[in-house]
Amino acid sequence: MQALTISQMAREAGVNVETIRFYQRRGLLAEPDRPLGGIRRYGQVDVARVLFIKAAQRIGFTLDEVAQLLQLDDGTQCSDARAIAERKLADVRRRLADLQRIEDVLTQLVGRCAAKRGKVRCPLIDALQPPLAHDDA
Repeated sequence: MQALTISQMAREAGVNVETIRFYQRRGLLAEPDRPLGGIRRYGQVDVARVLFIKAAQRIGFTLDEVAQLLQLDDGTQCSDARAIAERKLADVRRRLADLQRIEDVLTQLVGRCAAKRGKVRCPLIDALQPPLAHDDA
């Protein structure tokens, strides 16, 4: 039964009305017909779809990836959905490796700062600045 206004649906889904409209513009959520002189009404299936979108976003899926998953919603294409999730997992693992490298470099730089107290040049800032070109003219 289509009984919810857009603001009621947004409240139930824990989003704002503009989020609902944005999802509609992106093609992630259908816009119900407006009865002559009436207000569009949404159902629980629409709330569930918004909740699905938000849950997918929370674990890192982009809206484009969410759109792909929604196209596979009939449950018969689980292998396609798995392939999307495997690509996302590989991406997350790459980003984690990048973050680990960043953590290692920052740990070293912070260690240099602690070891060089009282020096005029900060080792952290010094390590991040490119060498200056010398003007020999």
